[in-house]
Amino acid sequence: MSPITMGIIASTLAGLATGVGALPALVFKNVSDKILNTMLGGAAGVMLAATSFSLIVPGIEHGNQAFPGFGVYIVVFGMLFGAVFLDRIDKWLPHEHFTLGHEGPSSSLKRIWLFIIAITIHNFPEGLAVGVGFGTGDIGAGTSLAIGIGLQNMPEGLAVAMPLIGLGYTRWYAIGIATLTGLVEPVGGLLGVTAVTLFHPILPFGLAFAAGAMLFVISDEIIPETHSKGKSRLATFGVMVGFVIMMSLDNLLG
Repeated sequence: MSPITMGIIASTLAGLATGVGALPALVFKNVSDKILNTMLGGAAGVMLAATSFSLIVPGIEHGNQAFPGFGVYIVVFGMLFGAVFLDRIDKWLPHEHFTLGHEGPSSSLKRIWLFIIAITIHNFPEGLAVGVGFGTGDIGAGTSLAIGIGLQNMPEGLAVAMPLIGLGYTRWYAIGIATLTGLVEPVGGLLGVTAVTLFHPILPFGLAFAAGAMLFVISDEIIPETHSKGKSRLATFGVMVGFVIMMSLDNLLG
């Protein structure tokens, strides 16, 4: 199986994990902020470790192989470019977060579509990261990255579905929307794995770009959301546990 095919399949499965994570919404009417913030903290920890061990470190290594002595500079530039790219998208597209409120220009779109745009902006760099991970040719590292992204998508799926139910949408509709938001990840996966497979010299930059975009999402959205309703200490321990889990996955499979 080619790296491109594996990247598409892995990013699709990681995206579908968002819908799997939303399934408890069929049973529970609500989830306490304490539990949800702890789970989202774990998701942030997984993303932080994936950024560090699965994207930045290999990015520097591949950069030094392709351009001896310049690996770290390529990664620095790529990370900053990824963060600025997400910042511009965040400013140009109208969207709304459940907790942080409206961002971007004003819009006449229904609130549900503003939520979907927000989660789509969030999920795209994750799919990109999985695709680029498989583009390195290291199947173990790509697999650990896909598993980690899938794990962190699950609490996010629940975090999407529960507020939608609170807004009056049916349970299955809320789960469907949560699943739909995850399906942008195969698009990012396809772009990432195709680009770095066909144009191998851009691999270090691709890894760094995905890392910068993910770090932006973690700092700008996920962690502030886990601290917005108190219980920040539990969310912090969630970050620690998520980081350790992803670090272990990367070393066991990578």
